Amino acid sequence: MALPSIAPYRVPQAEELPAGKVSWRPDPERAVLLIHDMERHFVNAFAPGTDPLNQVVPNIALLRESARAAGVPVVYCAQPGGQTPEQRGLQLEWWGPGVADPAMEEIIDELAPGPGDVRLTKWRYSAFQRTDLRERMRKWGRDQLVITGIYAHIGCLMTAAEAFQQEVQAFFVADAVADFSRADHDMAVSYAARNCGVVDTARNLAGEFAAPESEVA
Repeated sequence: MALPSIAPYRVPQAEELPAGKVSWRPDPERAVLLIHDMERHFVNAFAPGTDPLNQVVPNIALLRESARAAGVPVVYCAQPGGQTPEQRGLQLEWWGPGVADPAMEEIIDELAPGPGDVRLTKWRYSAFQRTDLRERMRKWGRDQLVITGIYAHIGCLMTAAEAFQQEVQAFFVADAVADFSRADHDMAVSYAARNCGVVDTARNLAGEFAAPESEVA
């Protein structure tokens, strides 16, 4: 199965988000920002110049700049091209061979990693699988993960669910993730809020990064 062609849709707004079950708030001393699968291969499935990416890409950029200013590590995860059938595993049956063109492996220009950012090679839906993300977080003394990118109901949600199971507080950024459809997007937001994380907007979370330490709950 190839990636679908994605019709434009509007991402959820603050007033549409589900109520949370916990009172976690991001702490610049504990958090890591994850930018998930923003390679050209995946981004190109969306109609250029339209929502949701017209909202999502600037919101990821806002969080990235806020994170850098606050000393929050910025981690990218991206899939490699040219995977063998053994490397691809069951994903080969679901999604085909993956990235074929080396140029499509690159993060889009608007979000290109900068000096000091970390790029992980991602092999499965979750950014924790077959990577050293958890080990890096332990080394940094961090136990919160702010999740952005695509696709919301696949890799982003699986990363949030695994974060919960690894004792990492997940923050699922509702207007900084994108998906195949608004229905898929809403499902991911609802599941995260009910089962494994805090759902919030990019602006709110960026504001938490900028808040003085004494104001962070």
